[in-house]
Amino acid sequence: MIATSIETRSRLGSLLQERGYLTPEQLEECLSSQRETQGSQLLGELLLQRGFCTEEQLTECLAVQYGVPYAKLDARLFDSKTLELLPREFIDTHTVLPLFKVKEVMTVAMAEPANLFVIDELKRISGCDVQVVAATAADIRRLIQACIPSAGVFVIDDIMDLASDSELTLIQEAVEDIANLQEVAGQSPVIRLVNYIVYNAVKDGASDIHIEPTETVLRVRYRVDGVLHKVLEGPIRVAPAVVSRIKVMSNLDISERRLPQDGRIHVMLKSRPIDLRVSICPLSNGEKAVIRVLDNSQILASLSQLGFRTDIMNQIKEQIERPNGIMLVCGPTGSGKSTTLYAALHEIASMEKNICTVEDPVEYNLKLVNQVHVKDKIGLTFSSALRSLLRQDPDVIMIGEIRDEDTARIAIQSALTGHMVFSTLHTNDACSAMTRLLNMGVENYLIGAAVNAVLAQRLVRRICPKCRQEYNLPRTMRTVVAKMGLEIEKFYHGVGCKRCRNTGYSGRIGIHELLVIGDSLRDLIPNTPSLRDLRACAKQQGMTSLRYDGLNKVKEGLTTVEEVFNASDDS
Repeated sequence: MIATSIETRSRLGSLLQERGYLTPEQLEECLSSQRETQGSQLLGELLLQRGFCTEEQLTECLAVQYGVPYAKLDARLFDSKTLELLPREFIDTHTVLPLFKVKEVMTVAMAEPANLFVIDELKRISGCDVQVVAATAADIRRLIQACIPSAGVFVIDDIMDLASDSELTLIQEAVEDIANLQEVAGQSPVIRLVNYIVYNAVKDGASDIHIEPTETVLRVRYRVDGVLHKVLEGPIRVAPAVVSRIKVMSNLDISERRLPQDGRIHVMLKSRPIDLRVSICPLSNGEKAVIRVLDNSQILASLSQLGFRTDIMNQIKEQIERPNGIMLVCGPTGSGKSTTLYAALHEIASMEKNICTVEDPVEYNLKLVNQVHVKDKIGLTFSSALRSLLRQDPDVIMIGEIRDEDTARIAIQSALTGHMVFSTLHTNDACSAMTRLLNMGVENYLIGAAVNAVLAQRLVRRICPKCRQEYNLPRTMRTVVAKMGLEIEKFYHGVGCKRCRNTGYSGRIGIHELLVIGDSLRDLIPNTPSLRDLRACAKQQGMTSLRYDGLNKVKEGLTTVEEVFNASDDS
């Protein structure tokens, strides 16, 4: 908080009045209050408490008072390398932020530019001359939170240059004794190599990083647009050091090499927070590490960005606004179910609704949403977390996955008692969700009463817009397309270019089928229908298949027939 001494209050009051920030009456009221309390409160505190001026106005005048510049802080003013000059604890305690260093002069933003004690400490700790700029405490804290990692967060800024293999050789030479792995994992070449792997994965838009030892080499592959690509091969002797570095970052047991381990890493990349989920598994040639890249900027999309047809989009918006019932999203692992659910929650989130989620694990933090991380080891299962949340007065509940009968029953009871429930199931299509719930042991009449809609989806690769070309589709495939009742005049594919790594594809888009439970289906489900009967009834009420939706995207020139056929069947 900004405060002022008795010696400066007169000058400060004059400056505030000169700029029109304060009236004489307001100044006199604060000075009178200060006299009554014998100076126990400083003028700046009183002005802010009474709302007579803002923190920005007060800081601006204090800067003039003490002859220092006033700065409205922005991330562009901040050089992360200056962080090495001051301990994080000192930054937080004194609300100061080192902005940049030019030669031997460090420029520091301070909320109290007249605090000579702090300025002297800044000089002593950093070993630099100090140039002070005044900034509000709120601005300083905001930039600290955005740009400076907390404890346990790793900054990915020191990256190995793989133009030369000299640093890989250094790692090989260091790994002579397996007992020294922890020491080697903290050495600069290893750190830079792991940083390089993570940095390029994020830059390439990879969803997963595979670091796998073979008999002769350490291979690194990225999963981009659902397909694995080899990006790096190094000598096998560097593998233990690389995996050990990943273990250190994710706070795993570096000495345990016989059992699988799971962890999480928080990193900052170009001032952007990114979470990494780590899985370590022992193989015959060593330990393999698979890292899931959780990039908020990539997943937190709106429903309109997910590739829904207009008619499906309108129905989904209608379904997620319903006051109760269950909406399920189905598909295999990696089909974008979580992305769709997050987009749906983002669409309906507001101060008027209590939205709660139960996830394993929580992948992304959502505003205005209360998220619970399932921990089976301590007994916090999906079902126990759900029972607890039902006592938290929820309006909307999102369950990461319905895995067993207990969770399914609680979800259905929640829907029948006035809650809107979102969840996922691992099924091949929308109609299979009904039979999956029946196989879990849920009574068919409860399913018919509780479930409102089921969305099945897959992800197909988009044609690269830079190298997209028209081509002639083989006759056999044209015949299959014609049987779907679609007239497609032109077919496109990507010929391959530098932008798409010569794959012909760049990015992915969803294909969907939406099953809305209408009256005819609600009447049918209690009779325990077969999957064939469910599909027939769904088609009668207008549901279109995944393949049909995919071919519509082929017609729009967004993807290829091959991609749609690989991702769907003709059921």
